[in-house]
Amino acid sequence: MTDFISDISRFAFLQNALTASLLCGIVCGITGSYIVARRLVFLSGGITHASFGGIGMACYLGFDPLLGALLFSVASALGLERFIATGKVREDSAIGVLWALGMAAGIIFIFLTPGYTPNLMSFLFGSILTITTPLLWWSALLAASLLILFGLWGRNIMYVAFDAGFSETQKMPVRAVNAVMLAVVAAAVVITIRLVGVMLLVSLFTIPPLVSASVARRFSRITAGAVAVAVAGLVSGLFISYHTQLPPGASSVIVLIVLYLIARLLKTAYTKRRLLRAKA
Repeated sequence: MTDFISDISRFAFLQNALTASLLCGIVCGITGSYIVARRLVFLSGGITHASFGGIGMACYLGFDPLLGALLFSVASALGLERFIATGKVREDSAIGVLWALGMAAGIIFIFLTPGYTPNLMSFLFGSILTITTPLLWWSALLAASLLILFGLWGRNIMYVAFDAGFSETQKMPVRAVNAVMLAVVAAAVVITIRLVGVMLLVSLFTIPPLVSASVARRFSRITAGAVAVAVAGLVSGLFISYHTQLPPGASSVIVLIVLYLIARLLKTAYTKRRLLRAKA
């Protein structure tokens, strides 16, 4: 532990990795709480995998892969919202098509790209140790924007997340909330894709809110708990990677899964104890 702290103070790449863990923990915790409450886990997976098409296109055309991922992710999110709102296509069908299209397009573009694509594995499986300073600034901007958005519009977001139908009857801006939050999900995907990669990214959006929901009921507390769990998982994964040389993204996901199992066991034990007291 002492060596880890000492090296963080010495090496800029470890400082960037730790800062990215903190910022992306905030982004994933807040965004993931909405995703889980709104039951959009499959949709977020579709957007995540659709972003791979943008990465492949960017590699083929020779510009920043993260910009390509952002364009594909935002277009996919808003396109899905449009299709789902019109009711012309079932939600699960549209997401499944988008999921397959993004991955297929990415593979084809990368196959057509001349030469070797050096950063491909970092986008598929993550590489937190290669986080750059500009990406940290974008992460900080998104985290601050989310905090402001939930601070100003939190009640509307909560109502839409738990019951969109009731929110419409109350004249709430359901369409606007859905569009904004899907765009936020798309931006969060792009910002965090370098941490754990396309293949594991959905876990960062889903597991922290599930852990938090095991011990909290109010949406605000679930969100705050999800942020804490996400940060703890990412920092722990970085610490494990430092000592074992295992991939930090995969290590973080394993830590989050262990935390979820512990939370479920504690909740089950607490429920059984309450039932026994009630019978007594």
